[in-house]
Amino acid sequence: MVDTKEVVSYIIIIIIALLIAQHLNVVVSGSMEPVFQRGDIVAVEKANLLGIHEFDPKDVRVGDIVVYNAKWVKEPVIHRVINITEINGSTYYVIKGDHNNAPDPYYVEPNQITDRVITIGGNPVIIPYIGNINLWIKGL
Repeated sequence: MVDTKEVVSYIIIIIIALLIAQHLNVVVSGSMEPVFQRGDIVAVEKANLLGIHEFDPKDVRVGDIVVYNAKWVKEPVIHRVINITEINGSTYYVIKGDHNNAPDPYYVEPNQITDRVITIGGNPVIIPYIGNINLWIKGL
């Protein structure tokens, strides 16, 4: 016989795990060293999670670390906003990896930003190295 309370508790645990997983992002390169390393996991807030807006990409500020859909690479990019500019009345972000010599090759529009890295006291929330398992499985 199936215990309804047990089934419900398992469903709740699965939902919580899925929500937590949506707020974690694996770092795939060393472009943000020394802030975080390849294989670290960073905690993020979502611009749009099933219609819930945890932050507005238009409120991103210089110094924020964001995840965005780049025009120049297939995978999402995790880099820092280094400048905000207005062109013909539209806002654009200049974004750069801390370890990179130059900014990313294209301006970033607010609608490209999907996540913002959560910080506490100015430091990003990181789970070190655990993401290496994910990178290994994906062959990255």
